[in-house]
Parts: sequence; structure tokens; C-alpha cells
Amino acid sequence: MSVGRINSYSIVSSEEEGLRLTNMHGMNGFGNGKIHTRRKCRNRFVKKNGQCNVQFANMEEKSQRYMADIFTTCVDIRWRWMLVVFTLVFVVSWLVFGLAFWVIALLHGDLDNPAGDDNFTPCVLQVNGFVAAFLFSIETQSTIGYGYRCVTEECPVAVFMVVFQSIVGCIIDCFMIGAIMAKMARPKKRAQTLLFSHNAVIAMRDGKLCLMWRVGNLRKSHIVEAHVRAQLIKPRITDEGEYIPLDQIDINVGFDKGLDRIFLVSPITILHEIDEDSPLFGIGKQDLETADFEIVVILEGMVEATAMTTQARSSYLASEVLWGHRFEPVLFEEKNLYKVDYSHFHKTYEVPSTPRCSAKDMVENKFLVPSSNSFCYENELAFLNREDEEGDVGGGGRALANLSPDRNSRHEFERLQATRSLDQRSYRRESEI
Repeated sequence: MSVGRINSYSIVSSEEEGLRLTNMHGMNGFGNGKIHTRRKCRNRFVKKNGQCNVQFANMEEKSQRYMADIFTTCVDIRWRWMLVVFTLVFVVSWLVFGLAFWVIALLHGDLDNPAGDDNFTPCVLQVNGFVAAFLFSIETQSTIGYGYRCVTEECPVAVFMVVFQSIVGCIIDCFMIGAIMAKMARPKKRAQTLLFSHNAVIAMRDGKLCLMWRVGNLRKSHIVEAHVRAQLIKPRITDEGEYIPLDQIDINVGFDKGLDRIFLVSPITILHEIDEDSPLFGIGKQDLETADFEIVVILEGMVEATAMTTQARSSYLASEVLWGHRFEPVLFEEKNLYKVDYSHFHKTYEVPSTPRCSAKDMVENKFLVPSSNSFCYENELAFLNREDEEGDVGGGGRALANLSPDRNSRHEFERLQATRSLDQRSYRRESEI
């Protein structure tokens, strides 16, 4: 059977290409008894850097709506355009008021007496042309005050223009300086030092199948009231036949228990328990390989320095979720402090004992979860660190012996030894990092 080549940049909202999913009954017992063949590759809704892959089109009165909120528009535009607007606003205001002073001088006859007759009093001294009027406008608005050009009492209109230009200049200064300061102090830049792991993983945690990803803070300044959220985005067809290209389903990360609020001092692994209410409840390892969804993860909190709310975003496609993996440890205890090694932040290792079936099959079929006593990569690192601290040059057996220095932990020591002999194969595979 030949399958045509599908464009990876096809439109998501196309009804013909929306859900091309072929279901065939499988001959094995993996997953839910079906083999899913994905026919198209969907675009990412939220990019890895947090930008939303959305473009607006055919907006009515777009310019008028953006100009109605000119301050937000100036804050949102790029720096190059902000500098252009900053320069144009001042130059145009100088030109407009310079033209006004030139017209006043022209109507009063100041330009007809360039030599400066003793019996003639001009509106503005030493303004004999447009260039001189433009320079006087700059001196008035920027309050330079060289003392060479000044307005006289001869023309009340010129006095009014000086007062009016001073007021307008103050308004322009407040607006432009405020916009630049707001643009510089935006908490959006703080999100550049908030880190998400490149991949999410699915593995056993406390006897339950869980989806996990890692977040970290690259600065020593804290994120106050930090909390996380997650949503699963995938196309869906309703019971009435309506096609929803981006259906958003909430993923519980412990909101009811307060686990969504974190103390982000060192990297933390965020956990979602795959239970009956989880959108991943019926997905197994084989289903994950052909699934078509995107998990959007969000970290929010207040910047400690400015007390402004910041938000960092990232996403994981189905191909970026690793089944049967765990994150490598990044936090190590030294003599008088804890050390975070960010070189291991994105690294994972395989856990062969992870069930390949879905959480639904585990509940229905009473799947026996492997014993939690089996050795894993974190245990091995703990033993190695214990060897380094105590200066023991012996092998793995001495590392185990260090765990039972007293009589109270003798029973635990014997249990770990028995587990190590039973799960030797799994221990070797997980320590191939």
C-alpha cells in the first residue's frame, strides 16, 4: 500500500486534512488493541521560545484600534521602530513650532529687517529665516537657552507659542520616556532566564504513571508566587461533527493539592499524574509514537526586583515526550551548600521497567508495577557521592556497606542488597549514562 507524501506545513483547520487517522485492530496485546497511523504533521502552536505561532489576518480597522491604544503599541513594537518613532516625534514637533515662529516673524515683518533697525522691535530676536526659527524652536522645547535668540513683548502670539510649545514638549517627554522605560522594564525579558527541559518524560512515580518536565531559574533572584499550568492541544471532532482544530484540555499539575505553586530556587520536576481525569489516560507507548497533540506548559510569577508578573512558555509535541525515561539529577550536596549542574538539565536516561501500556490498561488489567526498590540512576549517584565523601576506594559493594553503619538500618541494607542481586540487569541498563 502506497501512501502519498503529505506536506508538513499543511493548514491545521482543513477539514480534509484535519484528522486522518487510520485505526486497525492489532494482533498483539499492546496499548488498546489498535495501531494508529498518522497521516499528517501538524504545526507547532507555541514555539520552544514561548512565541505563539499565530498570525492575524483580515482584521477590520486594525490601524485605528492600534492607534487608540498608542502607548501599548509603542511598548510592543520592536526597538528599531521605537527609536524611529522617538526621533520623528521630536523632529516633527521642532519643525512644526519652527514653522509657526517663522510665519509669525514673516507676518510681523521681522524678515524684512535683517540688519536690526533700532526703531523696530521684532517678535523674536535674531530670527531672520526659517533655519533660525527652527533653532529657536529646539532651544525653547529642550530648554537649552543659549541666550542669543529670545522672544520679546512685541508679539503676544509669539509669547503664547512659547508657552504652548513648552507644555507640548513636557507631554512628549513624559510619553516617550515613559514608553521607553516601560519597554525596558518589561518582565517579558525575565522569561529568557527561565528554562524548560527540551523533552518531557513519562515514567513511574510512587507507583503511578506520570508525565514530567523540568523547569529552572538561571538567576539568583527569585520568582515570587511562581506557579505552573499546562494544557493539551489537539484537533477534535465533536459529537455533532464540528471540527475543532485546536481543542484545549487542561492538564492537572496538582492545583487541588497546591502542588502547582513551586519554590523555584533550584530546578524542579513538574509532575502530572495520569489518572482517569487525564487526557493521556488511554495513551500507551505505541500510541504515543503516532499521537497528534501538543502540550503547552506555562510558568508564571512576579519578578522580585520589579514586582511585575512574568510568564514563560514552552511546548512539547508528541514526538518530544519520551516514554520510559527520567531526568538526570542536577542538584548535588557539597560540604556547606547545594550545587546545581545545568549540564544535566536536559539529559534523561531510560528506565526499562516502565510499563508500555497506558494508565487505563494498568487500571483495568491490574498491571503489576515493578518494585520501587529497584536501583535507579539516582541511587547510583548517591552511592558514588557517599564514596567520594568518605574516601572509600572500594567497589559497589562497599558503597552499599556505607548505607548501614548502625543497627537500625541493618534491615534496609539487607533489602537493598537483595534487590541489587535481583535487578542486576535493570541496574546496568539505567547506569549507562
